[in-house]
Amino acid sequence: MKYTYLLQCCFLITLLSACQKKEAATKYFVKVNGIHLETNGTPYHFLGTNFWYGLNLGSKGAGGDRERLLRELDQLKDMGVTNLRIMAGSEGPDTEPYRMVPALQTAPGQYNQEVVDGLDFLLYEMRKRGMYAVVCLNNFWNWSGGMGQYLVWSGAADSIPYPPPAPNGDWGGYQDFTVQFYSNEKAMSMFDEHIRYIVGRTNTYSDLPYKEDPTIMAWELANEPRGGKNTEAFQQWLTRTSGLIKELDSTHLVTVGSEGRTSSPTSGTDLITDHSDANIDYTTIHIWVQNWEIYNPAKADSTFEPAVAYATNYIDDHIKMARQLNKPIVLEEFGISRDLNDHDPGAPVTVRNKYYQAIFQAVYDRASRIAVRWRVAISGPGAGKDVRA
Repeated sequence: MKYTYLLQCCFLITLLSACQKKEAATKYFVKVNGIHLETNGTPYHFLGTNFWYGLNLGSKGAGGDRERLLRELDQLKDMGVTNLRIMAGSEGPDTEPYRMVPALQTAPGQYNQEVVDGLDFLLYEMRKRGMYAVVCLNNFWNWSGGMGQYLVWSGAADSIPYPPPAPNGDWGGYQDFTVQFYSNEKAMSMFDEHIRYIVGRTNTYSDLPYKEDPTIMAWELANEPRGGKNTEAFQQWLTRTSGLIKELDSTHLVTVGSEGRTSSPTSGTDLITDHSDANIDYTTIHIWVQNWEIYNPAKADSTFEPAVAYATNYIDDHIKMARQLNKPIVLEEFGISRDLNDHDPGAPVTVRNKYYQAIFQAVYDRASRIAVRWRVAISGPGAGKDVRA
């Protein structure tokens, strides 16, 4: 998802599986069987949420709040949410704008050990609650540092050309800059070392090596990687990076973190091509009808139905592509803003609720399952109605 103040909710939905309620159990690894996810030989269905700030809440240092973390994990579990998409990659320095802080990796190969400990604690507490984690290792967008920061570290630029809301920020210029990551050997090698550090880590609370921990459902290469004008190098990077992870850890699943084709013909993404490598176990898609200017909250009456139609067609088209690959498909993100794009946590969500209901029904009708948010605000800033679909 692009860095934005407007759209903070989204959902993770597994498709191409029979509808069936099942309690997750972290003593079993999640596996793939054709178009299905399974645990211990039975279909795995989950309700989950994107929980990118979990490692920071788990820290004993700045930004940490373990009491809040435990409270939110308990509330999520009580709601039936048993799968969290978490970040295990955020890049500093913490003085840079428009990103999550404190960063996990403050400089190449240098880590904030309080945040690393927070990641350990998060996974340990998730395991105790029978939850699974999709662990995202990098980011195409700047809100965690991501590929742009690796390019800066490599010497390719002095700073990231930040997109909006930065003054004079430009999304196209930012993307043209970031896709250079796939051709920059120094930047990619630094990320490879980060992968080795995380995948090779042993949890200090459970004493389990990460690669032996069934709490981890999958390693995700990045959040929404795009090929843009550098698609050939992008494809090579997908093969290189998924192969490295499988070399380090042959037990866990690997996925890309892709949006699918997106609304832009210049995004340089293609679900079939991007997920064709044998080391990539399942496919993902994201749907952002408001970011993609299909839905306009100021004109909800005229744009709502076309947005729902677009989203359901997007799901159908990508299900067909995933079937060609004989791999599962996960809808990781979708959402729209509160009514009239109001940012007040108390603002109504009438249209958004209708949108969620439409997408849930579309998924249900396609023999799927239900649901994950990009950021569920259960307590603290933004708490309240955001927790309800």
